[in-house]
Amino acid sequence: MANFSVPKGRLMLNGGAGSKAASHVADEPLTDAATSDVVLERRITLGRGPVGDIAAGQGFVVMANAGDDSVSVIDPMTLAVVDTIAVDGQPVAVTASDDRAYVCVAAESHDAVCAIDLEAGTVVSTHPLASGVTALAVSPDGKRVYAGRDAQDRVDVAVIDVTAERVGTIGIGSGPAANVDALSVDPSGKRLYVAVTDAVGSRLVIVDTETSLVHRVLPIGAPIRDIAYAGGAVYVLTSDRAVGGTVHVVDLNAMRVTDRVVVGGAPTQLTMSADQTRAYIVDYDRVAVLCTLGLDVVDSLAVDARPSCVTHPADSSRLYIADYTGAVSVFSVESSIETLYSQFLATDSIALGVSRALQPTPA
Repeated sequence: MANFSVPKGRLMLNGGAGSKAASHVADEPLTDAATSDVVLERRITLGRGPVGDIAAGQGFVVMANAGDDSVSVIDPMTLAVVDTIAVDGQPVAVTASDDRAYVCVAAESHDAVCAIDLEAGTVVSTHPLASGVTALAVSPDGKRVYAGRDAQDRVDVAVIDVTAERVGTIGIGSGPAANVDALSVDPSGKRLYVAVTDAVGSRLVIVDTETSLVHRVLPIGAPIRDIAYAGGAVYVLTSDRAVGGTVHVVDLNAMRVTDRVVVGGAPTQLTMSADQTRAYIVDYDRVAVLCTLGLDVVDSLAVDARPSCVTHPADSSRLYIADYTGAVSVFSVESSIETLYSQFLATDSIALGVSRALQPTPA
């Protein structure tokens, strides 16, 4: 276990990472385009180098052009690039809320988080930060932006109050070569989930956003690549040389890992659909689609180049996959709640038994 410490008075330790967790090795079928509910609609070429990150807001899709010191904006109605906005440094992460995008930029002197008004196409505020930012998230109401940072084996989260335009800090802890891998906020905005990896292990740190105190620390193990919240659970994507990619399902009621799905490959990002039925996993040469009901890989999406990141709007009607050539592939996505639930009922033995028990007895 990692020798990871947090500020005194801010830690409640859990006994383990769930040694009885169910483990699955996911199938990897390549779904026929004729029967898939995720279909390629259009490929948009930006021509500004690799897309480092992508996010969907209210009526906008925003791309961070890592090699161009700019942010491009797509109108999801016309699927046209409507603006490209210069930023002061290399954009390394982006998140969006309503008509604002928040972009972490790395400059020679310091890192900063810029707020961009997407309607006006201008940078409206810049918040310099003392140390390197490695992860970014925004609260559901858009009033707080969280930036994960690391410096000299210590990690913390800068909290930008968007309304008051001031910055606070949540101390997370310290460890050898500690790094914040990812951030996620639950729908209530009361819990912040911080993925931390150091030289000897990883863990999920749960923070109470109202008190800014660490509430719980759950050990995970392998290096974390990304996390996402869905339905009272946090899906933690890890990757190592031994097994490749694995998705760990952390039940927040039980406060332990209850399932693991081995997806293999070398994945770098995990994004949850708005309806919480799918998790999209960016791998070396594909985007795997994980069904959160059956915990199976139900689709594998390929694009013309190596994918770098993925996002979707709040209605989950489209999926945007950006790549390292500077293009975005747009997929149309049918609503999957009824389809996946029907598949779950058809294959789950307990659900099948209940269904049969409810059938009327012949006269």
